Amino acid sequence: MAIAASNNKPNSDANLFRLCPFWSSSGNAQNQTEGNAQKTSKTVSSVARSLLLPPRRRLRLDPSNHLYFPYEPGKQVRSAVRLKNTSKSRVAFKFQTTAPKSCYMRPPGGILAPGESVIATVFKFVEQPENNEKLSDQKNKVKFKIMSLKVKEGVDYVPELFDEQKDLVTVERVLGVVFLDPERPSPALEKLKRQLAEADAAVEARKKPPAETGPRVAAEGLVIDEWKERREKYLARQQVQAVDSV
Repeated sequence: MAIAASNNKPNSDANLFRLCPFWSSSGNAQNQTEGNAQKTSKTVSSVARSLLLPPRRRLRLDPSNHLYFPYEPGKQVRSAVRLKNTSKSRVAFKFQTTAPKSCYMRPPGGILAPGESVIATVFKFVEQPENNEKLSDQKNKVKFKIMSLKVKEGVDYVPELFDEQKDLVTVERVLGVVFLDPERPSPALEKLKRQLAEADAAVEARKKPPAETGPRVAAEGLVIDEWKERREKYLARQQVQAVDSV
């Protein structure tokens, strides 16, 4: 009897494992569960980063949040903003405004090399106040959006770049408008004057012809070779000395 009981025990154990198959595969199931959990965690973390973390800025703006304009109703006034490429790549930039009929930018866009900066001038027509509205009561709804796009070496700027690669475009800033009293000195007004003067100087510098690096050209179009000119003077002196010696 004891022998019979001993022979039946393995069969009963086998039946028990067949009734509970998850015991024998618990190790594999646990590994699959952990793998799926890791994949889910990575997916959730990537989605969270895209939703919570702001896009990396390529440009540094000065001023960074507003465009300052002198308040002169009925006139076209100017503001300025410095854009500097703080990335390690070439970056295209582009301006947009909610009031294209009364505002425009110069330049409206361009490409900056790493570390390069430019001062953009913004022109705006200031409407006449309504019902003797004061400067402190002025609320301007005009906004200016500055966008950036990483570009490769050799790419020239065209506005269509931002339409062709809109998924890669970063909105750097949306700037509001702040009016300044031109008759009341303030740090913001002084800074604006300095930036406008620097922008005007840069425009004038671009208008000047490039410096001449080749041979000089006379008024009638004669190319003057400086070395030839020196040689002719030297030969003339030699001839004068020869005559004097005779």
